[in-house]
Amino acid sequence: MNRLQCPDPRVVSIADLQREGTRKLGKMYGEYYNEGSMDLITLNDNSAAFDRVRLRPRVCVDVSAVDMSTECFGTQVSMPLGFSPAAFHALAHPSGEVGTSRAAAKAGINMVLSTYATASVSDVTAQGRGNAYGMQLSMVVDWDSNLHIVRNAERAGCRALVLTVDCACLGRRLNEYRNEFCLPPTLQLPNLPPGVDVHNPVAGNDPRSSYDNAFTWDKVKRLIASTSMPVYLKGILTAEDAILAANAGATGVIVSNHGGRQLDGALATFDALEGVANAVKGRIEVHLDGGIRRGSDIFKAIALGADHCWVGRVPIWGLAYDGEDGVSLGLKILRDELLITMSLCGCRTLKDIRRSHLARMQADGTWAALADFRRSELAVLRETEQVAKL
Repeated sequence: MNRLQCPDPRVVSIADLQREGTRKLGKMYGEYYNEGSMDLITLNDNSAAFDRVRLRPRVCVDVSAVDMSTECFGTQVSMPLGFSPAAFHALAHPSGEVGTSRAAAKAGINMVLSTYATASVSDVTAQGRGNAYGMQLSMVVDWDSNLHIVRNAERAGCRALVLTVDCACLGRRLNEYRNEFCLPPTLQLPNLPPGVDVHNPVAGNDPRSSYDNAFTWDKVKRLIASTSMPVYLKGILTAEDAILAANAGATGVIVSNHGGRQLDGALATFDALEGVANAVKGRIEVHLDGGIRRGSDIFKAIALGADHCWVGRVPIWGLAYDGEDGVSLGLKILRDELLITMSLCGCRTLKDIRRSHLARMQADGTWAALADFRRSELAVLRETEQVAKL
């Protein structure tokens, strides 16, 4: 009675989906997706950070009609969640990114395609039903190779370019060494420039595939000026860099640590969100990527200042478990959990979600409500801007 239906009794949570999907991925690919760099401190903390904040539900509110819709990439979406870029979807299921795209389209959410996708950007966007798509770009040394990806995305109708800014070099991912990670010889990466060795796309001395470790804010501005797509910078963890991103002309920032796959020991994304939102919210968009495993996590991120959230591993687990239907199942779980959280916290729309819906433990062990963000806090913003100039 009064219970939302779940179509699969074996998978009633994202933790279940991770467990069942990982079983089908096998050791090499399962660890590739589930692990990160070094000792996995940041990877594990990404999810644990949400548990360090508690909810403060409000009651006796009419929540007979809860609206979770919002806007992202200039498009109305059904909820503040989309698929962030993740490489090699075809390792999880033959339908790859096309299957992921179909599930996103049916759910009315957006999707960002990885440069290292196993389906072309045109094939992925062709599955759309009015939802929007973004293209991710990891800057490489050869400028023309970067523009090759940008122009293909523009022609395919992408509504945003997501520029990864935390990849001056590749993080040290121990599972890839231990498992001698490699791609199947038949796997293709059609979005890379012609002639790039698709089975070793981020190593060696090929300037068309080697990360640009001389990537600066001047190059960010140059890239923004070279495309008609709005540009979002993914990999921002500090207020200082968020302000520099706004100054460079970015439409938004995605608070991300690459899913714990780059710098181990870096801040969890949820822990970094508040400072970034305090610095630039209202000036540019603030999104969050990393660690979301429950609908209540989405609620907490919105409360703390995120305009939108992204998940990268959830569609991988869904694909591995049951292809496109598995991805749809993961989205249904998160959607139902967000609906329940909003209802029990007395929030009819996303605009009703406030920081005061959250509580954080104090030094004396008691829990205190967070203060609602006010634009009168511009003094903090000005102070942070001065720090960014140092």
